Amino acid sequence: MNIIRAEHMGMCFGVRDAITLATKETASTPLTILGDLVHNETVLSNLRAHGIKFEQEIEAVTTDSVMITAHGASEKSINEIKARGLKVLEATCPLVHFAHRSVAELARDGYHPVIIGKRDHVEVRGLTGDLKAFDVVLSEADIENLQERARFGIAAQTTQPIEKVQRLVGIVRKKFPNSEVRFVDTVCRPTKQRQFAAVELAQKSDVVVVVGGAHSNNTHELVKTCGRYCPRVHHVQFANDLRSEWFENAGIVGITAGTSTPDSTINEVEQALRQLADNVCNRN
Repeated sequence: MNIIRAEHMGMCFGVRDAITLATKETASTPLTILGDLVHNETVLSNLRAHGIKFEQEIEAVTTDSVMITAHGASEKSINEIKARGLKVLEATCPLVHFAHRSVAELARDGYHPVIIGKRDHVEVRGLTGDLKAFDVVLSEADIENLQERARFGIAAQTTQPIEKVQRLVGIVRKKFPNSEVRFVDTVCRPTKQRQFAAVELAQKSDVVVVVGGAHSNNTHELVKTCGRYCPRVHHVQFANDLRSEWFENAGIVGITAGTSTPDSTINEVEQALRQLADNVCNRN
């Protein structure tokens, strides 16, 4: 059993910068992060160990400093925090900032904003929080429910698969041939690189292991992507989630990971996989 690693895996720069900012700030003043900084329990546990608090609602915050997560927030939400006299520390990923600017420009130019993404995801809530009117779609069925508009302005949650996004944009254009449809590609480059590398990995693997948080959207999308090219795909959070029976008769096992997965976790899973491979060789 051979183990191969996908290119472009491990933490993206936006997540790394957010963690660095949080740990630096809490060294000098108590800090509360509003929501989950990232959707990875290992990272969150390490931050809690530094004394950082997490709250989902601003009313529950008891510290003077509040961090906005890497997923971003609306200007309305940020202003509400400032109005309470709290210091706002922004850890919003620069590529999410680009998505915010793009959506705001579409609205200013008279386009009806349509966001391709998960309606209840924190990033999507941030992207739409300052809009008077908008729609969120994630499937062809969602597009069927759209009302006709003279102008549609389409952007996407940064971690959506670009192939899916482009397909849905095409469906909007087809459904509304008389409408002007403007699409701004807001899927971030690390997500694209990771998705393309995952496809290449899955095509040559008998089994693929995807390492990432249980609630990480980009990790779930990687699992779906790999599953289109490899019938045996398993999502794990930690090395002890691995099961030896997954790898029976597997010649090549690929490993990839979500953008918020620590390198240490990836390395532990890979080491455990190699130990499983050694055990298989010894039995044979």
